[in-house]
Amino acid sequence: MAEASMNAVDDKIGWRDYYELTKPNVVLLMILTSVIGMFMASPGMVAWQTLVLGNLGIALCAGSAAAVNHLVDRRIDIVMARTRKRPVATGKLSTMQAVIFAGTIGIAGMAILLVFINPLTAWLTLGGLLGYAVVYTLFLKRATPQNIVIGGLAGAIPPLIGWTAVTNQVDGNGLLLALIIFAWTPPHFWALAIHRKEEYAKVDIPMLPVTHGERYTRLHILFYTIIMIAVTLLPFATKLSGWLYLLGALVLGGGFLYWAIVLMIDKNPKAPMATFKYSIIYLMALYLIMLVDHWTIPKIPANVIIGIPI
Repeated sequence: MAEASMNAVDDKIGWRDYYELTKPNVVLLMILTSVIGMFMASPGMVAWQTLVLGNLGIALCAGSAAAVNHLVDRRIDIVMARTRKRPVATGKLSTMQAVIFAGTIGIAGMAILLVFINPLTAWLTLGGLLGYAVVYTLFLKRATPQNIVIGGLAGAIPPLIGWTAVTNQVDGNGLLLALIIFAWTPPHFWALAIHRKEEYAKVDIPMLPVTHGERYTRLHILFYTIIMIAVTLLPFATKLSGWLYLLGALVLGGGFLYWAIVLMIDKNPKAPMATFKYSIIYLMALYLIMLVDHWTIPKIPANVIIGIPI
């Protein structure tokens, strides 16, 4: 009797189940980049309304997209070790509960952005939500091994949204912040896909290591890592950031390149997951260094840095 009572308590739906629906770790990383996008767009401090309400609206919409992902992937989530304990996959939350939750927080997020921020930011956020929840999750993920490359557009949008929340316009610097995440996404996720190759194969998801093999994927990780490093140097080239950012980008990029080469050599069985974990640290550190540079370091023209006379 006592055991049955304990199980009943364990089966109760709590706020943590709804919190899990939002993929909080992913959303927190997105909010970090959107916050930094806001500060990069402003010469000084960002207005509290924009900082707090803007990121609240973005977080709610991102959480809504994540909940839709739980819904669409509930049948394959239960098969994969990484996702089998998700609340919709296990039946702890019903499909209807997840739908209502996703719709409620998505509408709330859009309302906050429309009323308190600006329509451009709201519609860009909606585009990112639909891009991830519908275009990627419903179609691309199951249709092509390039799903991560194309679908990365939706995941790259948070710093651009942060930029538009402050400026109410899309410009080159805001797009550049998004381009960095777009270039980062393939090597980041393909490293995880190698580690989870057998699980993706089991549920017929055409991730690159499943369709083209691990060596082909490792080569592409190396290739995209080089592209990513080149892209991260652009903020310095365009004078959006200064020498501190340049140094940080080179050091962090060198670390990423190291792991890409270790993956390519293929003698360390732990390299795929180590690369995946490093990629998360890499992105967080890169954007934080960009912010510190923006606040503290006066910009020195690139031609002075490399010794070219004005």
